[in-house]
Amino acid sequence: MFSLTVRDHFMIAHSFGSEAFGPAQRCHGATYVVDVTFKRPDLDRDDLVVDICRASEALHEVLVEFHLQNLDEFEEFKGHNTTTEFMARVVFERLAKVVHKGRLGENAKGLTAMCVTLHESHVAWASYEGAL
Repeated sequence: MFSLTVRDHFMIAHSFGSEAFGPAQRCHGATYVVDVTFKRPDLDRDDLVVDICRASEALHEVLVEFHLQNLDEFEEFKGHNTTTEFMARVVFERLAKVVHKGRLGENAKGLTAMCVTLHESHVAWASYEGAL
């Protein structure tokens, strides 16, 4: 299996709605470093997994929606805790739509899986991985 990873970041504010989160129930900020790994069993005709530039641009376009926003204000997240794990899946789902729409180029049709990792700090991170 071949893989290629691109990286970006976004900063958010949010709060959590459960006593399990202790002080994090209050509004607080987070800066996530985001790694997205694209996977495929064989390289494309240009010996690539996916075009790095297109992958980087697509990731940035997905993240800009959340950058410098309070996630508590997003209607679609009402009733959910926007944990690192939860947001890894959100980024995965949005980026998967970009891949399926062909925005990473014709050769990206050979992609079979993707893993999105959100680094909350240098000692803690969460991932969501799935088939494309």
